[in-house]
Parts: sequence; structure tokens; C-alpha cells
Amino acid sequence: MDTLSHVNQQSVRTPLRQFSVPLSATRRGARLARLLAAEQLNSWGLPLDPARLVVAELAANAALHGHVPGRSFRLTLSVLGPGTLRIEVADTRGDRLPGSARASGEALAESGYGLLLVEESADRWGVRCGPVPCKTVWAEVDFAPPR
Repeated sequence: MDTLSHVNQQSVRTPLRQFSVPLSATRRGARLARLLAAEQLNSWGLPLDPARLVVAELAANAALHGHVPGRSFRLTLSVLGPGTLRIEVADTRGDRLPGSARASGEALAESGYGLLLVEESADRWGVRCGPVPCKTVWAEVDFAPPR
């Protein structure tokens, strides 16, 4: 698995398919992100898991840690090739960047397991800053191409 700093430097590929939607930065918006992602993945004939878990964790983080009153977050799903799904969640709290749960070496708090689940479930993940005041947390999940 690549390191966080390595994957942040990778270039973004042109998607074959893409779905993007703004959602309220609330628990309801995070739940809707998971439901909409499952519907979209199903319509594309892609496996739901582990992508559904990654969407749920990133959307919950956007609602909890990326919340700015009156601002939404954006969920984007992109199929980058015959075997890679990219999940992006952008919020307006660019001043609060997540770090690798493993790299910090700190004991996890009761609610600090979201990014650890993303690290375990995704093949790659990272953070992209900008445009100000935004940040995008992204993860890529490799899958067997549909036949």
C-alpha cells in the first residue's frame, strides 16, 4: 500500500463515468451520501463494498469535522478505468486536514476510527487542498472489472 505522501502526489486521471452531488453537511446528508453512492454503484454494475463503507466514513467526517454553517459538502464517484473507483468528498474546512491514523502514533479516541477504516478498506487515499477554503479527501478502491 502506498504512503499518504506518495498518493497525494499522484495525478488525477480522466474518469470514464462520473457522479457528483452536493449534500448538506449534516448526519442526514452523510446518510444520503451512502444511499446515493450505493444506488449509483448498483446502476454501474459495480460492487457495493468496500466503497459503501468508504463513502459512509468520508461523508460522516465531512459532516462532523468539515461542517461550516450554511455550506454543503460534495460527493463525487468516478470510474477511472476498467478496475478503479475514486471516491471524493469535498468540504469547506480546508483548515482542518485529516492525517493518517497510523502515522500519528496516537491512541485513537472513542470516535477516531473513521480514517483507519478508510485506510484498511481503500487501496489508496489522500487529501487535496483547494480551492480555498476547500479540501477534498479521496480514496480509490480497485475492483474486478464487470464482464
